[in-house]
Amino acid sequence: MGYDLVITIVNRGAAEKVVAASKKAGAEGGTIMLGRGTGIHEQVKLFGFNIEPEKEIVLTLISQDKSQEVLETIVREAQLEKPGRGIAFVVDVKAVAGISHLLP
Repeated sequence: MGYDLVITIVNRGAAEKVVAASKKAGAEGGTIMLGRGTGIHEQVKLFGFNIEPEKEIVLTLISQDKSQEVLETIVREAQLEKPGRGIAFVVDVKAVAGISHLLP
């Protein structure tokens, strides 16, 4: 069985919604990390200085047969089709270790 990594980058405070959506679609959970970044909808200045919005990055390892459903559910629940809400993409995983509880 192959695995995919669904990577979702959202504004700070939205990661829990992403994890809940992925669980709803069959994932067991996710890993949340903090990051910084800017997009075309997030150019903010304060006293002439650019402010880099804080981001949350959610990593969701999922079997390939469930990855499309997980991605679609995340997009729908986190409203990623709206500008400035975030981005999600899927990366093929070539090897994995430490998930013996998921293996048949």
